[in-house]
Amino acid sequence: MNHPLYQFTFCPRCGSAHFQENNEKSKKCADCGFTYYYNSSAASVAVIENSKGEILVARRAKDPAKGTYDLPGGFIDVGETAENAVKREIMEETNLDVISLKYLFSIPNIYVYSGFEVHTVDLFFKCNVDDFSNLKAQDDVSDLKFIALDKLNPDDFGLLSIRKGVELLIQNKY
Repeated sequence: MNHPLYQFTFCPRCGSAHFQENNEKSKKCADCGFTYYYNSSAASVAVIENSKGEILVARRAKDPAKGTYDLPGGFIDVGETAENAVKREIMEETNLDVISLKYLFSIPNIYVYSGFEVHTVDLFFKCNVDDFSNLKAQDDVSDLKFIALDKLNPDDFGLLSIRKGVELLIQNKY
């Protein structure tokens, strides 16, 4: 397995090519002494149920995993809470307002974007929505639909962390 910073060859402070592995999660510049620690990016994931207990599932409109199922969500912006991020992402992707939410669990993931491996920790939230009349696929979602929990197939989900999260939901672990 590659070091998580293998694609970083130059020091971000001084530009030196002497930017070398320091330990399993950092690199250090031999010229200026700068040490960079690679930490996970955070993402939020929404588990939304309707009154029938069906789960809202999105179809990805873009790569990675274009055309596969997903749960609404996305990266948490700098300075944003995970709770606000999941509400924002739901609005951006589904046009729905979250009235309340509860943290469920987290799963580490590697999200490959433009050939770059982004290590993430995906935070899953159960989100309550009381009005689905404005439901509309938008942003990076091509389609939305509700599927009964017992009809969900984890293999239909293209992102590993979402697949694992769906497995936990099916097993009634949360």
